[in-house]
This record gives sequence, C-alpha cells and structure tokens, in this order.
Amino acid sequence: MSDQVSTKQLLLVNSNSERLKALELLLSGKTSFQIVSARDATSAIEILRTKDIQLIISNIQLGDLDGWRLARLVRSGILRCAKDTPFIIVANTWCEHIANTTAREFGINQLIAFEQRHELLDIINQQQMTKLEQVAKAPLLVIEDNPDTRHLVSRILSHRFIVDTAENGEAGLNLWRQKSYSLVLLDVMLPGMSGNQVLKEILSETPTQSVVIMTANHTIELAEELMLAGAADFITKPFRAEELRRACESAARREDFMVSNLQFASKVKSLNQSRAEYKRLSEAHQHLLDQLGSVVIELNSEGDICFLNQAWEKLTGYSVSESQQRPLLEFMEKSEISSNYISNELFTVLSGKVSSHRFEFQLKNKRSEELWVEARFEISINQEHKNRTISGTIDNVTARKKAQRDLEYMAMHDGLTGLFNRHFFETELRQFAATACRGNGPHALLYLDLDHFKVINDTLGHHQGDIVLKNISSLISTRLRESDTLARIGGDEFALLLPNTNQQTALMIADDICKLLSEYPCNLEEQTFKVNCSIGISEINGREPSANEYMKQADIALYAAKKQGRNLAHIYDKNDAHSNDLQASLDWARKLHQAVAQDSFLIYFQPIINIKTRQVVYYEALVRLDIEGRIVSPGEFIPALEREGDMSLLDHQVINKAIKYLNLYPQLKKISINLSAQGFSDERLVPLIKNTIEQHQVDANRIIFELTESASLSNITATRKIVSAIGELGCEFSIDDFGTGFSTFNYIKQLPAQSVKIDGSFIVDLTTNHVDLALVKAIYEVATALDKKTVAEFVETEETFLLLKEIGVTYAQGYHLGKPKPIEHLFK
Repeated sequence: MSDQVSTKQLLLVNSNSERLKALELLLSGKTSFQIVSARDATSAIEILRTKDIQLIISNIQLGDLDGWRLARLVRSGILRCAKDTPFIIVANTWCEHIANTTAREFGINQLIAFEQRHELLDIINQQQMTKLEQVAKAPLLVIEDNPDTRHLVSRILSHRFIVDTAENGEAGLNLWRQKSYSLVLLDVMLPGMSGNQVLKEILSETPTQSVVIMTANHTIELAEELMLAGAADFITKPFRAEELRRACESAARREDFMVSNLQFASKVKSLNQSRAEYKRLSEAHQHLLDQLGSVVIELNSEGDICFLNQAWEKLTGYSVSESQQRPLLEFMEKSEISSNYISNELFTVLSGKVSSHRFEFQLKNKRSEELWVEARFEISINQEHKNRTISGTIDNVTARKKAQRDLEYMAMHDGLTGLFNRHFFETELRQFAATACRGNGPHALLYLDLDHFKVINDTLGHHQGDIVLKNISSLISTRLRESDTLARIGGDEFALLLPNTNQQTALMIADDICKLLSEYPCNLEEQTFKVNCSIGISEINGREPSANEYMKQADIALYAAKKQGRNLAHIYDKNDAHSNDLQASLDWARKLHQAVAQDSFLIYFQPIINIKTRQVVYYEALVRLDIEGRIVSPGEFIPALEREGDMSLLDHQVINKAIKYLNLYPQLKKISINLSAQGFSDERLVPLIKNTIEQHQVDANRIIFELTESASLSNITATRKIVSAIGELGCEFSIDDFGTGFSTFNYIKQLPAQSVKIDGSFIVDLTTNHVDLALVKAIYEVATALDKKTVAEFVETEETFLLLKEIGVTYAQGYHLGKPKPIEHLFK
C-alpha cells in the first residue's frame, strides 16, 4: 500500500465575481492549497460542513451573512473544519481602525484591503498570520514604578490585552515609540520623568493615543490636571479589578472611535464620487457604531443633533428619531449654578475657535435619574465647502462623579457624625477672621465640650458613646441657621461658627444649646446618663493677628465655663476674673508633669488576639497615671502634655518600664508600645530604645512600636528615618488608627511597617454599616497587597469578631476579647 499525502484545501469566499476571479488567479498554483470557491455565505457554510478546509479567505459583505458572522460560526466549532482554522478577511471597502477592532472581536487572524491582495502569497506561504490566541487581545502599555501594582494590573488585564510593562517614564516612552499600543496605563507619581512629562511627550507625538491615569487619592488634583491635558480617564489606587477593567475597556473603545472617526472621514472624502459605495460604507459603520457603548454624536453649526448611534437611546431612554434635529442644549440639565457653565461650554464647541473640546454636564433622561456624562468633541473644517463638522462621543461618568463627591465629602466631614471635620473648620475660621479684618462682622466662635462624656465610653464602650455623639450632633444641628458652621474637632469636642453674630446673641444661642442637651433623654442599655456641655465663646472682631488666637480665647473661655460648674457658656474677656481660672488648669498640667517626672504611672496591658486561632499574640502597653490615689486615663492627661510639648518625657518612661516588664515577665511574649508624634522629632529616642533593650537584655523582636496614621504623615520623611532606625534594632513598627486619613493610602507604601491597626471608628458599627464594612475590606486588601498584617481595635461583640475573621483581618483587640489590666492581674 502506498502512502498518500492529503491535499490541504483553501476556501475562497467573495460575493463580487470579478474580485473572486482576481483572487483565484492570484493564488492558483502558487500555494500548497487546493482552492475551493464560494460566492455567498450559504454556499460557503455548505462547503465547510462537507469538506475538510484548512484555510478560509473571505470578504466582509456576503449578502445573506457577513464575513464577521461566518468567522463566528467557524470559531463556534459546529462546522467540520477545526474551530481554530486560520481565517483571513480581504475587505472590499473598509475603515482601517474599525475593521481591525472588529477583527479582534470576531477572531480574524489577518485583515487586509483588497488593494493589498498581493500580500496574501507571503502571508500564506511564509505563515505570517497572527496566532488565534493573540487575535482578541489589544496591546497595552503599563508605566508604573511599583512592581506589585504592575503584576496586579497584568494579572487583571491579561485576558483582554497583550500587556507590556515599564518601571519608569523613560523606559515607558522607549517601548511606546517602538510599538503601537491601543492604550497606555500611566502612573502619576514616577521616579525621574514624571507622569505629566510622559503624557505630554506621548500626546505631542500621537494626539489620539488613549492614556488612563493611575493616581492615589491624595493626588486627585494632579489627576484632574492630567485629564485636562488630554488623558482619556483616571482610576484611583487602590482599585478593584472590575473598576480597572471598565476604565481600560472604556478608554480602548474611545481610542477605537476617535481614530476610526478620522479614518472614516478620510475614506468618505476619497469616495465622494461614488454615492452607492458611500451608502454601503455608511451602513457598515452605522452597524459598528451602534455596537459601541459610547454615544456617538454629530452636531450642526447651530448645535442641533444631526446624528446619534443606538447608545444614546440606551443611555437616556430617548429614541434617536425623536432626538435628532433638536438642540443638544434641550437635553442638558440646567440649574442656577450650572446654567451659565453649560451654555458657555457648548458655545465654545460651536464657536469654531477650537479644534477639540471636552466638558462634563448632567444629561436628561426619561428615568429622571442623576446622569453625569463627559462629552468630547472634535471640530473639523472643510476648506472647500467652508462648512464645519462637529462630531464627538458622550460617556457615562456618573460613577466617577459620585466617587469624587464621596472623596470630597470625606476630606471635609467627620466620619462618625457627618459634621464638618477639624480641617474644614480651621479653614472656615481663617476665612471668618479674614472677613472680620476687612470690617465685616463681628462673628462668633463657640467651643463646645461634652461634660463627663468619658463615663459613657468607660461604662458601656465606644459603640454606645458613638451613638450618643451622633444623636447630639443631630440635636444641635436642628437649632442652627443655614449659614452657621458646626464641626466636630475632637472626640467629644465641637466648634460652631456664627457669621455676623455679636457676643450677646452668641451667648443666647450657647445657653439654648446647653439647655437643649441637659434635657436630652440619654437612655442606654436600661441606664440613664446625664449629657451636658460647657461652651466657650470668643468674638471674631478682626483685632487678633491670627485665627488661632480666637480659638485660644474660646479655649480659655471653655475652661472658665467648666470651672464655674459646667453646663453653661462663658464669653472670653481678658479682663474677666473667670478667665484667670485657666491658671487652675495649668496647675493641673503641672501636677501631671510632676507625676510623670516621679514615675507615678502604671502600665496596663490589653491582649491582641490571632483571629484564626483565638490565641494571644501580643499585648498592647497602655499608660495610666496614679495621682493622689486616683487612676487617670490618657484622655485626661495626654492633651495637657501635648499642649506643653512634654510628650517625649512620657515616651521615655513608658518605653523604659514596658521593656523592663518584658524582662521580668516572660509570659508577655511580645508587646506593642505607642509613640507620640513629638517623640519622632526627639533625636534621643532611638539611642534610648537601643540602650534600654541592651540594659534589660530583651530580644528586640518582642517589641512593636505604634504611631498613629495622622502623626506618621505629619512629617513623612522624618517618620521614615526614625522607623528605619528602629527597624535596624530588630523591632517591628505598626501604623495605629489607620484609615482616619483615608486619602493617604499611598503613604502606607512609604513606611516600612509590618502591620496597620484599623481605626476603631470603622469597627464599632462594622456589622450594621455597609460603608464601614467596605472601608475595612479596602484597608485589609491594601495592607495584604503590601504584605502587611492588619489589627482591628474596638472589637466589642462576637458578631464583629466573626465578621473580621470572614474578611481575613489578622488580629483583633477590644473589650469582648479582654480589657486592659495591670501586670499583676494579667495572668491570674
């Protein structure tokens, strides 16, 4: 029996008889394939059902079925040929970028124009076809200096893009110039050449290149600057996989359209002599444009809508037919604030003075939902006919606008009560002081402090205390004018700014607030608590050199109010004898200093539990003062020490005593010690730690030092230096109260901390507050991505503990797991 070599077969499909013959003539006898021809899709499908075809060459328009869908049938595997059979499209008429994009979507190995048919021989004989597994992927360049982020982006996007990465701007530009990328994912903060410079270079060379900016929350203003400079979109880090995919997909689609639009315009110009050809091309593009998620829109010089794709109807609920020939302005939501803005932006597009313009506005829709969109317009002028073409895209950016509002809200508001926070208050106080200096006013500043609020926290825990704070905030807000500003500036401290209010009116308002709170029925867990407040009042009259002076005056007046019996208001007057009672508080501060100097303080220890095993991993050292037989908690004495700048003295003694206990009580295994922000400016701190460890012969790896997030960020350079020095001794470092400055996620990368302690304000309502739950999950994911452990404080219920375990948080502490105890009671 002789061996027979089966002949490979090539299916040639083209609905144009002349072009089919031209292709047969070109290929016959010049390849290793036997040619089988078909003039329509029905015939082609019948051949594919009965013959073993190894290569398919087709045009797009096949009458009853287009080439794209024929390729989809092949890729489905229902025909006799293999589903990965190479498929080449030879397009009769086409727009390069749209066709290439469609080819990727339908698994086409190669796409060429009929005019380039002579290249088929090289493609077939030299096997130059793109592999099927790479067909559906568009090239993407990631420019990011953080290797973890580069790896994460590659993993998330590898199914949709062919991902190249660069670790800095110079390397990224070199790659970009060597290859053609559908999309560039660019980090804002890069070493060497900045993200701004990279973007400028790219857009100067290729204005249509789509670039998506990656930015941390604290660089949001820079991200907006880069968007104005031409970036297609931005995404904030840390990001979720879905958000990244959506942003990149949207940007890639935009790039597809913008490039295609230019190519389409060029094609239309070249085909003006053939109306029938133009019509077929227009219909083909209409079909493709209707598949886009972005609205494609064309306006005339008067601003009337001339063209829309089907995305408009999906976005707004208005049909294309009822919307065309109507002014775009009719579909723009107008308000007293934005009306002029919208008119001016649209006038800029219609003026003919710009070649492109981008702006955001609220779009009307039949569902009466809030719908924010971003419009990008390109304006081209036909010099021959002296008319203008205004075309563009409209994309839904509602989610991004909401995220921006949420970030702005978080930056200005207290997370617990929803009132303005200290940062916003201090800004407003400066504004009030400035207007008073210009002769406006006077204004009034009220400084409120809840009397004996600590009793509620100590008796029932922070969760119940937080409920009271929220109720009191709502209660006070009901008595204020719209122009008044109420802020929470501390744990149980509030400040109130009253514009154009004299002292007597301010006193009446303050007395009313005191009465309001004294009548507040505070019933918690079958117990009744009395909630009062003391209020200090200062007049903002423009006579003081700085806004801080008014705050100091209100602080003095507050002390005077407390000294007079609490639950009342007092107006600051430098000649008032009551204000001199502040000296009494200073005496108290001196007692504290003396107690610290005489080592009259105790160390209590609270266990930190491994959530998975419920075993104690280490203990947190918590300081208490013993003054005349009374145990004083940190909330009473630390503010006074901080005001006097004496926290370093306390730091030194706590470090010494805590490390000594490690030596005396091996059962402690490991402890964490809190450091003050002032300690990080103390050059004696690191030598003290080193000497104390050596003196007591303690392993440094049994010690964790904690610093609050806000203190860490006050001087990031100094903090990194100190943390590195402590780490060289062998000690660990943890960021305490993490999340309170939620816009600072980027800084966690800059601090060599082994763990982060999630602020308790996010934990107490974790089981009932979906926002807190989302934030805790986000903190955990960021910390885990950076290989850091997480600690949750204020764990006061088993339900909270189990939810933290489900999230994956490493450690937990709180009254539910163990209260702080002195060392002699710790191991009983």
